[in-house]
Amino acid sequence: MKQYYISTAIAYTSGKPHIGNTYEIVLADAIARYKRFKGFDVYFQTGTDEHGEKIQMKAEEKGISPKAFVDDVAGEIQRIWDIMNTSYDNFVRTTDSHHEKVVQKIFKKMYDKGDIYLGKYEGLYCTPCESFFTESQLVDGKCPDCGRDVQPKSEEAYFFRLSKYQDQLMEYIDSHPNFIKPESRKNEMINNFIKPGLQDLCVSRTSFNWGIPVDFDPKHVVYVWLDALTNYITNIGYDPDGSSDVFEKFWPADLHLIGKDIIRFHTIYWPCFLMSLELPLPKQIFGHPWLLVGDGKMSKSKGNVIYADDLVDLFGVDAVRYYLLHEIPYTQDGTLTYELLIERINSDLANVLGNLVNRTISMVHKYFDVPIVNQGVVENYDQELIEMINALEGKVDQKMETLEIGAALDEIFELLRRSNKYIDESTPWVLAKEENQKDRLMTVLYNLLEAIRVCGIFLQPFLPETSEKIKTQLQNNMEDIKYSSDNSYTVGSPEALFMRIDKEKKLQELV
Repeated sequence: MKQYYISTAIAYTSGKPHIGNTYEIVLADAIARYKRFKGFDVYFQTGTDEHGEKIQMKAEEKGISPKAFVDDVAGEIQRIWDIMNTSYDNFVRTTDSHHEKVVQKIFKKMYDKGDIYLGKYEGLYCTPCESFFTESQLVDGKCPDCGRDVQPKSEEAYFFRLSKYQDQLMEYIDSHPNFIKPESRKNEMINNFIKPGLQDLCVSRTSFNWGIPVDFDPKHVVYVWLDALTNYITNIGYDPDGSSDVFEKFWPADLHLIGKDIIRFHTIYWPCFLMSLELPLPKQIFGHPWLLVGDGKMSKSKGNVIYADDLVDLFGVDAVRYYLLHEIPYTQDGTLTYELLIERINSDLANVLGNLVNRTISMVHKYFDVPIVNQGVVENYDQELIEMINALEGKVDQKMETLEIGAALDEIFELLRRSNKYIDESTPWVLAKEENQKDRLMTVLYNLLEAIRVCGIFLQPFLPETSEKIKTQLQNNMEDIKYSSDNSYTVGSPEALFMRIDKEKKLQELV
């Protein structure tokens, strides 16, 4: 069996994750579920990033210990990941003792190799981003990542020789064209960061203590990015003194799925750390776009933050999953508004999917009291539907291979739309009036049930609850993902998968 290791970035425990943060875990879940469906032995890791000055400051503001603060936030993050019905195999925390011990060993190994050295840092520091910048990297005198003010800081620090690995990194990127995706992110990293020259990286701090101590110099704590990035290997059994069989089985990771705002850390720092440790690099790092609310990025100061659990309470988990997976383009930021979400629920989920399933099962109950089997009474347009059913796997595979998740869903919904058109073409209500058309009527309903069954199976990675409801209504467990001419259906009661929403009324309720 082929292995597949997928990870999300670990969520920073500074507060409750909003719907934009939640997009990543749902996207990763759809990929992981699809790989399992295709027979891969999948390991799917997510978790929380819990150290750093920002956390220490927030805990002090609340009058509690940093550990109490991160315990609370990590619990909230995991609760929301579970609400979104995500199938992660491991939820990791950087405060886990085994992670901390291995990070200390990694730091020492790099130090003994000469890749980490003691020096002094003088630079401009952004506390929210936990990052140092030079004057030339600032944008209008502010942090280039978040736009906030930076403060001059000077302290003794250990440095990682990032510059040593510049040529090796560039060679690797050139010889592995799929390493950084999409292409626009790769070009940005090469032109803005690698070509101008990599500066050695500060990898320890002394001005706060909420972090993993450098065991041979305990006044230093390991800088949060070295601590956080190594989670991808510490939690599957990497150890400089001897790694586990699980590590040998799953590393290198197939996919690190991350937000575009942290691509620099994952495509420059992380590969150089791995080169220092003489470990293979992950096969692909994908920097996904953001989900914007209305006309801008979500922020508490703007008051435009939307949380996943609130959306699920209002619209249901699969409706929210569908919107996140379908509406955010492959390379461009997506937009979330209540209006757009309601329109998508009504048009795709209620009209196309829900209506097809409900109409078909209702007609089976209305016209027959015996199992539905293929009577083989065909018309020309039947073949087009059957060919679409049989072509679905190849089309979805192709889109999933390039991580175009929304386009993969489009392929499934194209078949659902074609099935609705097939009802209009075959006019079952007319056939039902003629005794000599009973076999044709049963063939039509059989073909529709086959289309629904196959679409239901393919929806499982994206809309797992809905997929299960379809299977229950069809009362058919056949897993064949092609059209089968010798299946049999004794369907259950028709139940609405998605209810149409009165948009104006709903929007008034949300004000």
